[in-house]
Formats: sequence, C-alpha cells, structure tokens
Amino acid sequence: MKQTRSLFRRFLKVHFLFIFFPPIVLIFFTAFFGFSINGDSINREDMNTLNLFYVTLLLFGFIIVAFVVISWMFFLRLRKRLTRLQEVMSYSANNNSFPKPISVQTDRMDEIDQLGSSFNWMIQQLEGSRKREYEEELLRHRLIANLSHDLRTPLTILRGLITRLNKESMSFEGQDSLAEMNHTITRVGDLMDDLLAYTLLSSGKHPFHPTSTDIVRLVRASVAEWYPAFEEKEIQLDVDLPTEKTFYWEADPKWITRVLDNLFQNILRHAAEGKYTNIVVDVEKELIIVADRGPGMDNSSYKGGAGIGLSASNYMLKKMKLKADFTSNENGTRVAIGRA
Repeated sequence: MKQTRSLFRRFLKVHFLFIFFPPIVLIFFTAFFGFSINGDSINREDMNTLNLFYVTLLLFGFIIVAFVVISWMFFLRLRKRLTRLQEVMSYSANNNSFPKPISVQTDRMDEIDQLGSSFNWMIQQLEGSRKREYEEELLRHRLIANLSHDLRTPLTILRGLITRLNKESMSFEGQDSLAEMNHTITRVGDLMDDLLAYTLLSSGKHPFHPTSTDIVRLVRASVAEWYPAFEEKEIQLDVDLPTEKTFYWEADPKWITRVLDNLFQNILRHAAEGKYTNIVVDVEKELIIVADRGPGMDNSSYKGGAGIGLSASNYMLKKMKLKADFTSNENGTRVAIGRA
C-alpha cells in the first residue's frame, strides 16, 4: 500500500505554520515599526529595547500556548482514530466473529489509514480462508458419509458368502479362516460406524439433548448390558457401584452410554488378554473409573483400532463439559471420566 501523506509531516507543518511563522512576522513588523518612530519625543534606543522585551515575552508565551493547544488537538484526533480501530478489533474478540472493514480515506492515506487498510486486507484473507475451510470440511463429511454407505453393501455380501461357506464341510483350518474373515468384516463395519458417528458429531448433525442424568444408574445399566460379552471373553469384572448414593451430571444419557460402550469395546478388542476389568463410580469425587490389565495403549493393536472411537468419545465429553484422563503402561490402562 503506497503511502501518499505522512501524519508526522503534517504535524510538523502545522506546528511550523502556527508557531514559528507568526513570531517571525511579528519580529519583522516590530523591527520595522521601531525604526519608524519619531525620535523627538521618545528616545529611540529605549523604545526599541522596551519593545523588544515585550515582543519577546509575548512571542514566548504565544509559542508555549500554541504548542500545547495544537499538540493537544493533534493527539486528540489521533487518539480518536486509534480508539475507533481498537473498538472494531475488540468487537471481533468479544463476539467471536470477523469484524466489519473500517473506512479508509484513500486520498489521505497516512500511517493510521495504512494500518486500517492492512487490517481490512487481513479480514478479507481470513474470511476467504474460513470459507475455503468450510467448503473443504463439507466435502470431507459428504465423502465420508457416502463412503460409509457404499461400503456396507459389499460387506453385507461378504458376510452372506461366509455364512454360506460355514454350512459347507471343510477342515478346521478353513473354519478358523472363515471365523477370522467374519471377525475382520465385523471390525471394518464397526470402524465405519465410528467414522460416520465422528463425522456427524464434528458437523453438528448428531442430536444432543443434555439433561440431569443419574450417573450411577446409567453406569449400572451399561455394565449389565455388556456383562455377557465380558463373560464370553472370560474377563473378570470387578464392579464397585454405590447402592444408596449417587450424583448427577448435566449431560446427554445416550452420549454417556456411547462413551462407555467405546471404552468397554476397546477392552474386549485390545485388552482381553488381561482377563480383568475394574469399573468404579466415585460419588465423592464424581468420577467414573474404568481400568484393565491389558498391554496398554502403546500396543500396536490398540493404536491401530481405537483412534476414531476415542476421538468421538473425547468430542462428546468436551461438548458435555467433561473430560477423560488416560493413564496407560505395560500393566494396563486406567480411564477416569469427570468434570472438565
């Protein structure tokens, strides 16, 4: 942006015109007037000395007053323009939105106008970036939704073929291979469900209905629902749920249940070899604690399959103003869910 006029130069010009130019004129006029006085009635030398003293005193006072007044007016205008620019920036910070461009006088274009023009250019760049980001996010969500929908058909066909092959006579190795294929198809389907759920959550399309929720009752119902799956894997459940006391969170019960489902599912997938799961509800600290004795989250199996589900769970917890603290090592993983 080319700068056409300098604010500081205008300040110096104004001070020169209104402070130094009038005294020069007055001194010249006084000197001319002093030499033109008739010397018959008044001594010319005394008159010139007296005039010079008063003129000097007058000019000195005029310079001080003019300097203070003009400086005050200059900085008052400067403060007013800077305050207007600051108000526009503060509006953006307080309202979490882009501010409107400020007016700039292109014919003047001093330092402050140049700053305002740069600010307007920054707003245009940010608006363009946000628009492109929104379009890319929308395209990504649409692609994931279409991909999840399109992959369900071939997975269903594969599952049907495996079911048909199970009815045929084959060796034990063949049956094990079919069971592994069936497990892999189920795993891919679960991953697609997690991916679609995370996409819906991040796009704000997943329904969210927070209400006062009895946490002990909800955890008890969730554990009862998952108990047969843990029993099938021969995992010992150590459950410590209060019978009389409870606490309430302002949360969506379906979302809390979904978070617990994800934790229990990860235990069955990646920590079943530990054969132990501890589920505790601490009423005093308002915590839900789920612990296992698996290989830990640094295990490659856990890394490869739990990322999407955990991302969706963390997103839901953050939306409900909750958090999950993970502690993991080679002896197991502990997750504590509480208020953020």
